[in-house]
Amino acid sequence: MAVYTDVTDEALYAFLSDYTLGPALSFKGIAEGVENSNYLLHCQAGYFILTLYEKRVNPADLPFFLGLMEHLSARGLTCPVPVKRRDGGALGELAGRPAALVTFLDGVSTRKPDANHCLETGRALAQLHLDGEGFELHRDNALSLPHWRPLFETSREQADSVAPGLASEIARELDALEADWPRDLPKGVIHADLFPDNVFFIGKKLSGLIDFYFACDDSFAYDLAICLNAWCFEPGGAFNATKGRALLQGYESVRRLDAAERAALPILSRGAAMRFLLTRLYDWLNVPPGALVKPKNPLDYLTRLRFHQWIVSSSEYGLAS
Repeated sequence: MAVYTDVTDEALYAFLSDYTLGPALSFKGIAEGVENSNYLLHCQAGYFILTLYEKRVNPADLPFFLGLMEHLSARGLTCPVPVKRRDGGALGELAGRPAALVTFLDGVSTRKPDANHCLETGRALAQLHLDGEGFELHRDNALSLPHWRPLFETSREQADSVAPGLASEIARELDALEADWPRDLPKGVIHADLFPDNVFFIGKKLSGLIDFYFACDDSFAYDLAICLNAWCFEPGGAFNATKGRALLQGYESVRRLDAAERAALPILSRGAAMRFLLTRLYDWLNVPPGALVKPKNPLDYLTRLRFHQWIVSSSEYGLAS
């Protein structure tokens, strides 16, 4: 989440006139995240999250994102649900951007995940993969392997200003990933961005998942690899095997990985690290002027990528045989 687009009081009042939520009582920008503009909105009817979809979001994808939240909620997964307008639709326009309201989810994200957080997250991720079955809309992963090299080319010339030799290191790794990327793994709807700030807890209990705006169809094990990167490394860059074991145990308590997924986990984890290295590198080099957003350091994911390059077996992440 972030704030790129400012919303005036007059524009907000006009936008809310299409809903039956009563007047706005408070309205505050949310600075976390990198993709869309987000606000916490308190109306007479309660609390909501208002999202303005910025230019990197394809408006044609919005029915997928909003419909997926409705589908998953109907299956029992706790997640935000789009709020319908008076005309029955879920999507409007505000400040020149497509915009939608979703329900507010109770809970807080953790800044210091422990093994219990990882266990709960693994279970929830697997449940999401199962609950996504039957969703009728389809969306290709717009940040999958074929898109990484073109994305890299947008940052190649400036990459070495972030770290000496970074451009050549990324180029070599892309060669390796393109040669060895696994095919035909079990796939379906994935979250694709299940970082700690997108998982809420009340006490030790997971209370819900948010931010489905990277969701797409891709391999389930790749989604798990994204979580290994996001949840199981310490601030200094070391992999925490206890957290890795807990995440994988939680996942397999709901959905078992098959042999091909297990064998592919190391290369998928390298790919997941590359995906976030490249998007963070681009964002680091291209912060819009005046945006209320703090770009995340891409070098955190270079450290993770280098770790995964030495992994031979998924058992080294803590996956039980």
